[in-house]
Amino acid sequence: MASRDHRPLTLGQAAGRLVGCRFRLHGLDPATGIDCVGLVHASLAAIGRHPIPPRGYGLRNIAIDPWLVFAASSGLAPAAGEPGNDEVLLASLGYGQHHLMITTGQDEIVHAHAGLGRVVRLPRDRAMSILFRWHVPPTTEG
Repeated sequence: MASRDHRPLTLGQAAGRLVGCRFRLHGLDPATGIDCVGLVHASLAAIGRHPIPPRGYGLRNIAIDPWLVFAASSGLAPAAGEPGNDEVLLASLGYGQHHLMITTGQDEIVHAHAGLGRVVRLPRDRAMSILFRWHVPPTTEG
């Protein structure tokens, strides 16, 4: 999918197009509802990647290690430096509650908000505990 000026769609732009989608736990299809994993899945698919979403997670998970491998298998690479645009963030929101979101700017995120029941765009809370950050590396055309 490309933007109007024919440049490739960025991850943040793809996430922004999902704002307003209904929240649904374990949802991967924007037409029927998505959760935070579904947001990352649908955004990666919209930019031409082939994500492999984890299964079996809950709203609260004490151990997240089993699901971290899905970032690499979905084509994401660890991000370094200051958080920037078009990154996937994994935050700890409290005991056992982990959440994925996508940056659309240095101070803005898109995420699937269970309490509001939809995907929203909000200012990024700088006090949020970010556990991992990933970016989409450029494709290598052979």
